[in-house]
Amino acid sequence: MRVFASLLAISLALAAPGAAASQGGAAPRRAASLNLCTDELLLLLAAPDQIVSVTHLAQQEAETPLWRQARRYRANDGSLLSVAPLRPDLVVTMGGGGRDRRRIAERLGMRTLDLPFAQSLGDVGDSIRRLALALGRPQAGAALLRRITMLLKSRPAAGADTIWLGGGGRTVSASGLEAQWMALAGMRQRAMRGDRVSLETLMVAPPAILLRSDYRQGQYSNGQRWLAHPAARRPLGARIIATDGRRWTCMGPLLIDEIARLRRAA
Repeated sequence: MRVFASLLAISLALAAPGAAASQGGAAPRRAASLNLCTDELLLLLAAPDQIVSVTHLAQQEAETPLWRQARRYRANDGSLLSVAPLRPDLVVTMGGGGRDRRRIAERLGMRTLDLPFAQSLGDVGDSIRRLALALGRPQAGAALLRRITMLLKSRPAAGADTIWLGGGGRTVSASGLEAQWMALAGMRQRAMRGDRVSLETLMVAPPAILLRSDYRQGQYSNGQRWLAHPAARRPLGARIIATDGRRWTCMGPLLIDEIARLRRAA
């Protein structure tokens, strides 16, 4: 409930009159993102005419459901130099660059907002809040936070034993952000040593639900070949539910709709 209270407080603060003005200065007119995860946040929160550039990854169908929207804008390679000619007044980054990047950006007349890699639902909410305020669009942030809060308030009381499964037997931490999202769909991620699943485990101790990521499922690789094994494809006694793996890369607000769908499926 602590996460619920935190997100509710953030949502109310964003919705309060004058929230945008509290940041000082005019809202940016030309915002650019240098990271796939900030691309997604920018595309969800900014007004369309505020965006001047997103990374080339955001324009690839295999990487994000927002690829069509992203292709409306100039692509960059994730560096400040690649967006400098576009003269953005806000550059959004994530977990990198530090003081050197900020100094370079300041010399080029660009304000930067560096968001951390989210480790919890509270972190997701905080990043939404910070970017929404930086863009001068607090209501857009409040709308997303209300939807997450609704999922938290209505989460199932008990979770079904679940293993999230990706290529090569990769799974997720039972205490990580992925598991926190899964809990909102009524799924309890099983703790697995090294966050890996063996074919033997799927054969002798299958979960109630096997949540299979379809990330790059059409790509030929050892990881995809592993997923094609009968023990991974149809473990005896497990219910198989496919999930859009692209939405789990950043584990941000793109998971809101997916969690609602998984809740219905489970």
